Amino acid sequence: MSRDRDPRTLRRSARSALIAAPVTALSLTAGGCVVVHGEREILPSTTRAEAAEALRQFTAAYNKADRAYDAALDADHTTGALADIDAARLKAGRANNPDGNPNHTPLKLTDAKFTIPKKAGWPRWFLVDAAGNKGGSARWLLVFTRSSLDAPFQVAYLTLVAPGKVPEFEKDADGWAESVPVKSAGLAADPGELSRSYTTYLKDGGETFADGPHTTQWRTLRQKNAKKPGLVTQYIDEPLTNGDYAPLALRTTDGGALVFFTTRHYEKQTAAAGTSVPVPNKDVQALTKGEIKQSLTMEFVSNEVALDPKGPGKVTILGRIQGLTAAEGS
Repeated sequence: MSRDRDPRTLRRSARSALIAAPVTALSLTAGGCVVVHGEREILPSTTRAEAAEALRQFTAAYNKADRAYDAALDADHTTGALADIDAARLKAGRANNPDGNPNHTPLKLTDAKFTIPKKAGWPRWFLVDAAGNKGGSARWLLVFTRSSLDAPFQVAYLTLVAPGKVPEFEKDADGWAESVPVKSAGLAADPGELSRSYTTYLKDGGETFADGPHTTQWRTLRQKNAKKPGLVTQYIDEPLTNGDYAPLALRTTDGGALVFFTTRHYEKQTAAAGTSVPVPNKDVQALTKGEIKQSLTMEFVSNEVALDPKGPGKVTILGRIQGLTAAEGS
């Protein structure tokens, strides 16, 4: 699996910026015939039975990993943003509970709806919309991807969306959905640009995104927390768009698209002279390198799902899950 870059190590450029800121798979048969494995043919990404089996395998592995706090147990079933978030969560849990998760409750996903796009080329992918026994009444959206015919399906995106907010998808007579290219005319924003547009919005604001908890309200919260007595907090946001972090989109019945994309965020807390950074919780401490004296820089990976409407309009962030992936004290 290709990776954009390793999010478990704080990038030097981001750290410097914070410090400097004011605050083809073709095969030949024995007879010499060429067999095409779907690189150019428009085919369903998988069968419905295979999709259901991928969900079953993921859920089983996820529960084993959560019970033991062992990232190795579900590493073959996750990739991209979810892999980063999940591995860090399990690492912290293991550090604080070496014998496993004392509060483990098995994840159960029911009422699963499978949306499988018909497309050419790789990655092949599909969406699962299911009810879960965690997260209240929210629907669990899981995007499974694979990069080749021989590769397993892995979950790259996992987000929670309020009931009734998941749109209806455009499907052909056989029930296959339509994958939307990252560069698509006729939408409020190109799906391939949403990661970059979102990080720009978080810094400067703008008109691309509709008001909500992951846009205007998050910006307001950041502004509130930027300066407190004895403590300054700085933010840097970066798009993640390559490899396993590439955005994926499905056509909706109204001509728009449901888009999944990834971002990375840095948050640096700096204490004034004579004071110290507030002691973080045990999970943050478990992921922190160095000694926390005057500053703490935390790195997060976030995966978002957005409704990108047809024509002019604003993009709505329907859900976002963010996880701490690394931290560094100084």
